[in-house]
Amino acid sequence: MLGLLDRPTQLTQFKWETPGAEPMTHQEALKITALAANLLFVNGQTTERTVVAAERLGRFLGISVKVLPYWDELIVEVDGASVVQIVPAKPLGVDMGRVLAVTTVVDQICDGTLPIEAAQSAFTSAGHLPPASTPRFTLFAALGAVSLGVIFGTLDVTSLLLIAASAATGALIRRWLSTFSNNPLVQPLCAASIAGIVAAAAERFQLSDAIALIGFCPCMVLVPGPHILNGAIDLSRTRIALGIARLTYSGIIVLLICAGGLMGFTGVGAKLAMAGSSPPVPLAIDVIAAGCAVASFGTFFSMPWRLLAFPMLCGMLAHAARWALMFAGGSAATGALIASILVSVLATPLADRLHLPFAAVAFSAVVSLLPGFFLFNAATGLVELTSIGPSAPAALLTGIATNCVTAFLIIMAMTFGLVLPRVLFERIKPCPRDEA
Repeated sequence: MLGLLDRPTQLTQFKWETPGAEPMTHQEALKITALAANLLFVNGQTTERTVVAAERLGRFLGISVKVLPYWDELIVEVDGASVVQIVPAKPLGVDMGRVLAVTTVVDQICDGTLPIEAAQSAFTSAGHLPPASTPRFTLFAALGAVSLGVIFGTLDVTSLLLIAASAATGALIRRWLSTFSNNPLVQPLCAASIAGIVAAAAERFQLSDAIALIGFCPCMVLVPGPHILNGAIDLSRTRIALGIARLTYSGIIVLLICAGGLMGFTGVGAKLAMAGSSPPVPLAIDVIAAGCAVASFGTFFSMPWRLLAFPMLCGMLAHAARWALMFAGGSAATGALIASILVSVLATPLADRLHLPFAAVAFSAVVSLLPGFFLFNAATGLVELTSIGPSAPAALLTGIATNCVTAFLIIMAMTFGLVLPRVLFERIKPCPRDEA
């Protein structure tokens, strides 16, 4: 996994030594530092926190390192010496349990409580922590999709059971596919297709009137929110290439989710139609459902049980604020902006203190604000427009444009609301280079 760039190297001993241990060379210290940086980077930690943790660990090991993150690799080099470590690394995953474990090992090494000889094995063990178990993953996928269904306005038992069954089946398919394929694009495509097939069957057999929600709520649990937020944060810190790569990857997954859902729906022969908006649910139900949705996404990102209460509280408070604003006549974009700012203000200091990836914590808290309903309606309208052709009514075109613009504004409001407080917090209280 770790490889050295072929170039002349100068191996010098680092200063700190364990009694009875062989002194560590720059190359050995660099290898451990690169391993830690790689584990943080590929498991969803923000780029800035990855760089800070690597620099801190390197300094303790007696080297001053420079970390250059790219989409498919990390380059870690020693300042003032021709020693370079190139690590193949694609930031495709989000695993808060691993990030927490790796950061804990870094703290233990820098605090002197973990012998340096045990560093590599400790990092390796942290990087191999298992994700959430399949039963838990499946159960919370169903819970998250049902919670989104409730938030978006359906309280019909039959509809919620269909949503739960669709999301649970998609979760099992995703876990099964992961056993023999490392392609990150196949899983959301297949799971979204299942959601489309279930929605089409519900329409054909007239099982529910909430066909749109049955179709897109299971798809919402597939959205790569942490990658979108990490990409936006990278852009705000002028890591342009990496930010664009993250957003492109996220966009491809979203397109595949839409394509899978539509293919599953039309493949069964069901007729697509744009859905109307649903009346808002009562505040208490909305807030409880938001908390359940947050818990489900925390599970997807392998958050330890003991830490789930924190993002759940943030998500519930944000939803209460959004509900109050919407009740007062505010727009969906304004509600998303205020709720996202609130989540970011609460999540930024605590995520740093708990050594959790900010993007995963923040997205878990605001996932129910995503404009999945509007995106689904826009995609449905485009398919309907293609089938009708030039004789399509003006109302259809207006509906497509309205849904696209609304979705865009909500996404921009959420991104701005989550990223701005985070960046300002780092400006006002930057992370000390001796703290990860």
